[in-house]
Amino acid sequence: MTFQSASLTDQGYSLLERQIVAARMKPRASFALLMLVLLAGSGPSADAATLRVGRQRTYKTPCAAIAAAVPGDVIEIDAALYRGDVCAWSTNNLTLRGVNGRAHLAAAGKNSQGKGIWVSSGNDTLIENVEFSGAVVPDENGAGIRYSGVNLTVRNCYFHDNQEGILEGNVAGSNILIENSEFENNGFHDGQSHNLYIGHAATLTFRFNYSHRAIAGHLLKSRAAVNYILYNRLTEENGTGSYEINVPNGGTTYVIGNLIQQGTRSQNSTLLSYLEEGIAPQNPGHDLYVVNNTFVNRATSGTFVFMGASGNLPALIQNNIFSGPGVVTNQTSAVLTTNFSGVPGFADKQHNDYHLTAGSPAIDAGTDPGLANGFSLKPQFEYAHPAGSEERLPLGKTIDIGAYEYRGAAQRARPIIQPTGLRAHSVAHVVSAEREVRFSAPICGPLLVPGEAIQ
Repeated sequence: MTFQSASLTDQGYSLLERQIVAARMKPRASFALLMLVLLAGSGPSADAATLRVGRQRTYKTPCAAIAAAVPGDVIEIDAALYRGDVCAWSTNNLTLRGVNGRAHLAAAGKNSQGKGIWVSSGNDTLIENVEFSGAVVPDENGAGIRYSGVNLTVRNCYFHDNQEGILEGNVAGSNILIENSEFENNGFHDGQSHNLYIGHAATLTFRFNYSHRAIAGHLLKSRAAVNYILYNRLTEENGTGSYEINVPNGGTTYVIGNLIQQGTRSQNSTLLSYLEEGIAPQNPGHDLYVVNNTFVNRATSGTFVFMGASGNLPALIQNNIFSGPGVVTNQTSAVLTTNFSGVPGFADKQHNDYHLTAGSPAIDAGTDPGLANGFSLKPQFEYAHPAGSEERLPLGKTIDIGAYEYRGAAQRARPIIQPTGLRAHSVAHVVSAEREVRFSAPICGPLLVPGEAIQ
């Protein structure tokens, strides 16, 4: 086994909000004012209507309510199975949520515009507590959600057995927030479709999610200009996927606090791929920060962090566990600090429990990663299965290596972090979570949906 070493004042915003604002104030001071304007106008309007969907409701199907909605409306969908109810819309500022359980939209052989189940070009859309399955289209990228508007929030949703889970349409200036959601068994067996695929958006914040068992494609693919990939479980398990994380055109990218596992049936030996396709003009940043992740390779060989030939800026790779065969990175200039390679002492590797046990050499062996672009690289949370999160609370004064802090012999309970209730209107908005500490688990993962199928 080896180790590798090498402001804003508080005005009611969380630490992470202030960090993001500070990062954006560096290139242009007007960002703080922009954030305040966006926060002030981020929710539905005061006169928004609530349209209710269900067998005993005014609207019998979600698409009937969507057709009747006006900007700012909230659509509440009773938990049930809605088969073949597919549609497209351009209405802005809609909130669509399942209530009393998860509403299940099964494509059942149908699609909207040859693209998927829900196809939206409306701006400022919030979708939560909805299940999407069975999206299939002739061009082989049928999506649960196909989005070409500006600003999308997806929360507590479940995407499975589609050709694409979410497919975003290269909208400049769009901020995408996806949290507390699950992606499973999406893809078309060709390696060109994925559990989810974000195009050239302004930002992607992907946190507290569970993406696994992709079919030939990637667990997460993003071309966004800035990526916050925080506290997720990205595990191929027994699937046939390719990369666990693919960021083909770079962009400033923070990969912090994730569990990243490659299975024995993976079709590619790389776990995290960055700048593989080269630099894109939409992505001015080419800086990669890989901090406090747990990488597990169950294949016979591999590369944990692959850097494309155009990646001249050294990646920061710090406080990570690298378990299994393979090289840490192919980038000779990468800054490698207090990483651990070897046998770290996992609780139950066979059953995907990668918490640390007493005596692990990763305990108290990390170092403070500091700031990058004004953003703290020190992890504040941990992924909690399934598709949840909890506070990261070190036992000692020194941070542990990897995605999980050792909890001690008592395996002390930690407060569960509820979904934020925020919408993806600005970067400052989407990375905040410190105020959402609760002591009850969020709704997440595949749920049994009550009620009859609605045809």
